[in-house]
Amino acid sequence: MSKLPSIESLRADYTQATLDEADVLPDPILQFETWLAAAVSAALLEPHAMSLATVDANGHPSARIVLLRRVDHDGFVFFTNYASAKGNDIANNPHVALLFFWKELERQVRIRGTAAKITREESEAYFHSRPRGSQLGALASPQSQVVASREWLDARYEELRARYEGQEVPLPETWGGYRVVPSTIEFWQGRSSRMHDRLVYEREDAAEGTWRRVRLAP
Repeated sequence: MSKLPSIESLRADYTQATLDEADVLPDPILQFETWLAAAVSAALLEPHAMSLATVDANGHPSARIVLLRRVDHDGFVFFTNYASAKGNDIANNPHVALLFFWKELERQVRIRGTAAKITREESEAYFHSRPRGSQLGALASPQSQVVASREWLDARYEELRARYEGQEVPLPETWGGYRVVPSTIEFWQGRSSRMHDRLVYEREDAAEGTWRRVRLAP
């Protein structure tokens, strides 16, 4: 017999806040920064964690958690291995989706946009700002590829650690950043009785930086 408790009756009523048109900024990037700052101030665990959804060459979707490392009016930046599954997906289809979920604040932000590689100079600067162990890990791991064992991975890491002792760890050719340029950004605030607030910004003119805002039914 399954030990899983009944999940059909699990309920949570969201009562912390509301989201009215008068409460949000006309610029969705500034509004996102406001919400992210609130998540950071609330001391949430990794408030910059986001789900990244991609589609492969066969039309099969995938989602995984990555970390937002920069946001500005050019877009949302994260870093990964370009030869990974997500990198191959983006090379085939640059249309992606991002999702932030801050359950303690009863908030979500959904983003749809197009991903493109940032410059190697930008990737280099960020790579060398990371802890040395993370740099070595990026160099050691053939991300998303089948490996013989955990012991093989550990041995490769130790080999590289010894090789670059006292030296700068080189940026791997297959590692760097992507910038997601958003086309839509939705702000979701949980409300009581599942009557949630959903405000969506749709990009009107990229050159002018103008957005159209609409409300969706929950």
